[in-house]
Amino acid sequence: MKSVLHIFTTFLLLATVQGYLAAQQVRTGIDVLEENGFEQVRGKRIGLVTNPTGVDRYLNSTIDVLFNAPDVELVALFGPEHGVRGNAHAGEHVDEAAVDQRTGVPIFSLYGRTRMPSSDQLEDLDAIVYDIQDIGCRSYTYISTMGNVMKVAAMEDVEMIILDRPNPLGGLRVEGPGVEDSLISFVGQYNIPYVYGLTCGELAMLLNEEGMLKVPGSRGQDSTVKCRLTVVRMEGWTRDMSWDDTGLMWVPTSPHIPTPEAAYLYPATGILGELGCLSTGIGYTLPFGMIACEGMDADLLASRMNALYLPGLLFRPIYATPFYGSLKGRNIGGVQIYITDFGTARLSEIQFYAMEVIAGIKPDFKPFDVPASRLEMFDKVTGSKSIRQEFGKRLRYEDIFSLWNDFSVKFQKMSEKYHLY
Repeated sequence: MKSVLHIFTTFLLLATVQGYLAAQQVRTGIDVLEENGFEQVRGKRIGLVTNPTGVDRYLNSTIDVLFNAPDVELVALFGPEHGVRGNAHAGEHVDEAAVDQRTGVPIFSLYGRTRMPSSDQLEDLDAIVYDIQDIGCRSYTYISTMGNVMKVAAMEDVEMIILDRPNPLGGLRVEGPGVEDSLISFVGQYNIPYVYGLTCGELAMLLNEEGMLKVPGSRGQDSTVKCRLTVVRMEGWTRDMSWDDTGLMWVPTSPHIPTPEAAYLYPATGILGELGCLSTGIGYTLPFGMIACEGMDADLLASRMNALYLPGLLFRPIYATPFYGSLKGRNIGGVQIYITDFGTARLSEIQFYAMEVIAGIKPDFKPFDVPASRLEMFDKVTGSKSIRQEFGKRLRYEDIFSLWNDFSVKFQKMSEKYHLY
């Protein structure tokens, strides 16, 4: 009986895996690398920048795939925010040096006292490989890590290899301003729109070719560097795809992005969340999927948000009590955000429309009456002090419409020459 049950269970598992693989539309960079016999890294000593999102189509870690690859020597791992194995929370420093228990390969932190690998750590490498799933939003720190590694690779003449992955927001959506020079930071390291519409491989090409990789030079002047860059392209991805269209399984990119839906909504509420006066679902069960506050009539807010007829969006009234965060234990009311048409929704605008509507319901609502540290972070994530200054006068999105959109239109046109798909 056990053998029959075992055979049946095995058959069912195989059928499930085969069904999943048949549904896959996209081969990521690591899948293509495996299928071509590791051509781009064969015979090389490599370092790997990755985290738990670096997996192949069978959910095998890229760490283990490259460690076991024939004629490839994996000699170093580099951990971004949250760490190589994902054991660190947002903003938490990652241990400076450790050893990966599974492979015995040394791990070097890129989110501790330093956010760049040292020359010594790259000294014996032929190439450094980057394989991290990003979410297509400038304030998400993985692309800052990617650029920092590219800088050191350029200075040490080490090849940089990007294993490309889909942009969950697609390749057609470009929204938001660039970054003012005074606001350059790890959550806004490049003068690109808040939603930039490129894969990480395409973005790496743009950074490399547009002089955005800058290092301190002589006499206090920054110098531009350029690395030897190879992008292992995906197969099957097109620019109009959402994550759901790819057929790929989602691995949480960070603790508060557990699902593709959270990735879609991160640009819709992430900037607002920096103020701390409203809940965006962090601390509840809908990270980045709601906008709520104390004393709010949820039905009224939902009605007024829906009356805006924002393309591709619907809003549902919701009441909740957050488990943690700035509004922990408080009864709040607001709206849950639903994307009904992924292609037409303008995600980053939602948070500004919501503040406008809330101000119409609650005249005493002052979103910028918060500690200076929160305003500073809001500006850094937005990329522009002008957004807060102009919007803060009347809390009307129309007052910042041009500030929010003009740069992105120009960037979208400029960046087309780096499109790989």
